[in-house]
Amino acid sequence: MGVVSLFQIVPAGSITSPKGFQAGGLHCGLKKTSRNDLGAIYCEVPATAAAVYTTNVFQAAPLKVTRESIASNNGQLRAVVVNSGNANACTGRQGEADAYAMRAAAADAFGLAAGEVAVASTGVIGELLPMDRVARGIAGLPAALSVGDEGADQFAQAILTTDLVKKESCVTITVDGHEVTIGGAAKGSGMIHPNMATMLAFVTTDAAISPKALQSLLGETTDVTFNMITVDGDTSTNDMLIAMASGLAGNTELAPEHPDWDNFAAAFRYVCQTLAQAIARDGEGATRLVEVTVSGAVTDLSAQAIAKTVIGSSLVKSAVFGADANWGRIIAAVGRAGEPVNPDTVDIQLGDILVLSGSQPVAFDEEEALEYLKGDTVVIHVELHNGPGHATAWGCDLTYDYVRINAAYRT
Repeated sequence: MGVVSLFQIVPAGSITSPKGFQAGGLHCGLKKTSRNDLGAIYCEVPATAAAVYTTNVFQAAPLKVTRESIASNNGQLRAVVVNSGNANACTGRQGEADAYAMRAAAADAFGLAAGEVAVASTGVIGELLPMDRVARGIAGLPAALSVGDEGADQFAQAILTTDLVKKESCVTITVDGHEVTIGGAAKGSGMIHPNMATMLAFVTTDAAISPKALQSLLGETTDVTFNMITVDGDTSTNDMLIAMASGLAGNTELAPEHPDWDNFAAAFRYVCQTLAQAIARDGEGATRLVEVTVSGAVTDLSAQAIAKTVIGSSLVKSAVFGADANWGRIIAAVGRAGEPVNPDTVDIQLGDILVLSGSQPVAFDEEEALEYLKGDTVVIHVELHNGPGHATAWGCDLTYDYVRINAAYRT
């Protein structure tokens, strides 16, 4: 295992790596292909739970159900049931009834109270769920669960829509002399411009942690990871990030005053950041991961706003796709972000290639820049020389395939 800071990366780890968790997935007929479209995460004990949700005004029915479950059960969950292929969003009273029916069916299948179950959906907006298929699928989920890699893989596949690859991350860290594991799985490829989290993400851990501390950590971490990615500038109706902690690692309860809190928070952030980067890299039609780092802003929040403006610029994204070192598009995005910027002190680099210094053009090797921009990952550095603020955002290039995929999304 590789070592990063005080935690260890588990290359083959997953959401079932933390003690107490199982997962699984199956095909119930929501997708036209035979790919899994229904999955579940199950915890053998009541797990401390926290969640964040989309800020889109039109929120899908499952979000209401999940909020209610966590609030009614003292911040605890035992299971999450997820479907892909249908968002159950903008579906009125029937859609809401269907989300509650999914929760009830899962509670019955797993032998739980309704409030112990969360529900999530992703896919096409505005279509009712075929509940006969969903109900049959949920009845089969307990048999599909496992604690090993197979169950986690089947779940990771079940939550995908236009994604090309599954997205997982896992680390271990020592807390009070006990090994604590944090695992995560996510989906997201299009309609990605989160104002809370990504389209769907799930983090599990066997750490003992208070509900208040987990919710606070989740919110703070989301702000610098999932909230710092964009693919197309669109915020989904279904965005949801759920964290569950079984408490089976044996450590004393984590909270900010715990001596190992900072290390645990760093490990938690790593899992979320890795998942967020994977979503940006797998953007619909994308060929490159783009990272924008802004330094020297007046505050971190200002740096975040500028970084997301640059990473979300269609012109910047198009230039990266064309391997065009057009720094003019970058500085234009910086200038329209609505944040304090000194127009005489901006530096811009493409990787290690300085293209702008003190807001003045710098002679650079165009061929070298062309080769750099053809790489798998493009890093854009913006130094404002205006304060201590710093932030990093992630996105992808804008390609012909993005239009093709979204022009035929329902067909």
